[in-house]
Amino acid sequence: MEEKDIKGRMVTIDIEKANIFALRIMVISGIIFLVPFFIIWFEKNNFRELFGSFGDWGITFVLAIVGIVVHELIHGLTWAYYAQKGWKSISFGVMWKMLTPYCHCDEPMRIRNYIVAAMMPCIVLGIIPTFIALFIGSLHLLALGIFFIASGSGDIWMTWLLTKENPKSMVLDHPSEAGFYIID
Repeated sequence: MEEKDIKGRMVTIDIEKANIFALRIMVISGIIFLVPFFIIWFEKNNFRELFGSFGDWGITFVLAIVGIVVHELIHGLTWAYYAQKGWKSISFGVMWKMLTPYCHCDEPMRIRNYIVAAMMPCIVLGIIPTFIALFIGSLHLLALGIFFIASGSGDIWMTWLLTKENPKSMVLDHPSEAGFYIID
């Protein structure tokens, strides 16, 4: 959805569609990473070693909840790095209707910098742990990585939208919607 605004051209994504997109990303990531994981590790470990205990999965669940907060902190740290006012430009909150936490930067920045900050949690919490899990044989770490790749699906979608914009334009994070303003 796009509309004109005093701040520039507004671009937003529908949160419900983003959640469906997240499910698709999770399924695709699951297939891409679980198949090689089981090919590599299933014969090397017995079932109990590979899957772990119920308690291990409880810890994995707690780490996923903590990681949701860390995801937003990573956005904040990265945007603060690029923002002229640093942490003073960063705020955090929750879109209660969809139970979606968010981080907001109230300063415009270069599209490239915004993309880096948008993708950083997916890379740090999702992609890197997923590849480490493939090498060390940790199904729990793999599950967390896939979860955080899917958790970054809204960021992936917004990054994709930004790649269509003029790289010389500036982008301003939307304060209350999943989206941004393009300032030409």
